[in-house]
Amino acid sequence: MKTTKNVKNLRKFKMGMTGAIALGVAFTVSGCGTSAANSSSKPTSPTAKTSSTASSHGTLTYALAPQTNITWYLPIINGTNDTTVNTEISEQMYKPLIWINSEYKIDWKSSLARKITYNKQGTVYHIYLNPKWHWSNGQPVTADDVLFTWKVIKAASAANAPAPWPYVGVGTGDIPNGIQSFVKNSKYELTVTLKKPANQEWFIYNGLVQIVPLPASEMDIHKNIDKEIQYLGDNATKPSFNKIVDGPFELVSAIPNQAWTLVPNPHYDGHKSTLKKFVFEYEGSSSAEFAALKTGSVNVGYLDLSQYGSEPALKSMGDVITPEYALAMYFTKVNMLPGSTTAKIFRHLYIRQAMQMGLDNAGVAKDIYHGYAAPSDGPIPTTPATQFLDPALQTNPYPYNPEKGKALLEQHGWKEVNGVMTKGSEKLQFVMTYVSGSTASTDQAILMKQNWGKEGIDITLRPLPFSTFVSEVHDLKNPGTWQIATGTGWYYNGPGFYPTGGQLFATTAPAGDGYNNATENALIAATHVPYPTEHETLKHFYAYENFTAKHLPFLWGDNLATLAVHAANVHGSVQYANASVGYPQFQCWTVN
Repeated sequence: MKTTKNVKNLRKFKMGMTGAIALGVAFTVSGCGTSAANSSSKPTSPTAKTSSTASSHGTLTYALAPQTNITWYLPIINGTNDTTVNTEISEQMYKPLIWINSEYKIDWKSSLARKITYNKQGTVYHIYLNPKWHWSNGQPVTADDVLFTWKVIKAASAANAPAPWPYVGVGTGDIPNGIQSFVKNSKYELTVTLKKPANQEWFIYNGLVQIVPLPASEMDIHKNIDKEIQYLGDNATKPSFNKIVDGPFELVSAIPNQAWTLVPNPHYDGHKSTLKKFVFEYEGSSSAEFAALKTGSVNVGYLDLSQYGSEPALKSMGDVITPEYALAMYFTKVNMLPGSTTAKIFRHLYIRQAMQMGLDNAGVAKDIYHGYAAPSDGPIPTTPATQFLDPALQTNPYPYNPEKGKALLEQHGWKEVNGVMTKGSEKLQFVMTYVSGSTASTDQAILMKQNWGKEGIDITLRPLPFSTFVSEVHDLKNPGTWQIATGTGWYYNGPGFYPTGGQLFATTAPAGDGYNNATENALIAATHVPYPTEHETLKHFYAYENFTAKHLPFLWGDNLATLAVHAANVHGSVQYANASVGYPQFQCWTVN
């Protein structure tokens, strides 16, 4: 998972995937040169060139979402810094144990592991590392690095882990408490044994996928894991800390509110980038980013959907505009965290049902996002199409109907007083925090306020920059700082790729908002068990999905497309966008 912004969606959080996802563990061999273009819609102008003959040594300048800063540089991350752009930059420096491509398959050419085997029961997993990978100091990436990283994750997941921990992935993929042992067998081989059987794909895609090795020889300096996680946590926000890397790029400069500059890692053992440098550029607003695209100071960015009528100005310059969807969902969170001022109200299902009926997602998709959005009726998006979507949820269980929503409130004793639904001393009067910087997201927040007003739900809007929004909403130690939060989303790209809801909706969910339901917990747990047939696996998945859709731990929104803009001199940016997952292969992009 990564929290992602409403309109640009950082790591290109709106990238497309077509076709069905296999429920058996899917492996593939690809890498640069074999990945198919992966937007789910045709480009609005001719497809960008992907020829390997494009001139090398150019500068790629990549626009971040409005008011977005990079705040964390290690691949092991805590909750308040769990954003797509933080992962996007750390991924350029650190190779993952397994890398998932746009078809939701493991790409072994881009993974540190060369293969993973497992037993029929789903309890024992053997990891075989590819010996070709090296750190930038020349030392090989070995089982010692993997084991060190596992120990860091385990210690940083503890409830008493020092600030800035705990680790964000705790509880996802049975990490760490479901692991009985994690041992080194040899220089390039490890064995992981679980305490109980697990759906093999679920554990690999949600558990082992979290391992992004750190260089033990460089970072394991205390030989005391408690001191070590304190040391790593203290340095994770410092760009200069990342001296030894094994990824395609090295970070050479980081200036908040301005730019982050990387250069190719000359010792990288995969496809080496031909770029002279690669820049993540800060943008104050969508308007500022659009101006940068027009002047050419940014050569890869996005078109805010509120600016959709302006695309001819970019296309006339030769820019390619590509709608990109991800296996993702956008939502509105209602604060049910213990200690919040709203938990008592929002824990009533009928309140959440009435609020969902006040959301005109189809109207938002049409009028604000110009059709580049797909209303979602639950935790799995309707677009892109996958076999994870329960056919029963092709029909929205809570279609837009504010009159019906208001009637539901009245049936439970609420009465409108001076325009606000009131029951005793309680009022349906809330502050909704939303992500600022985008006209489209602001327009959506205003429309939500207006439609909920028809139900007697009074909303005060509170815009926040993305980084501030994430820090506040994910701060579980201070649950009373927000009431309703909208403008972010989740896509299934880490720490959980397999799209069950344990990391979101279980009682112990690290990214939850206080939702707590025993039936939900049991249905989630049932999706983690191995089954003999795909039919039975899907049956349990659909049961979880259907209950979750109707029980509304979040309020469902639209799965938004990113209108990705690629300048004419950029090549490979469509083909190697890795759209559905959102991990672009920047080392495969070239610039004239």
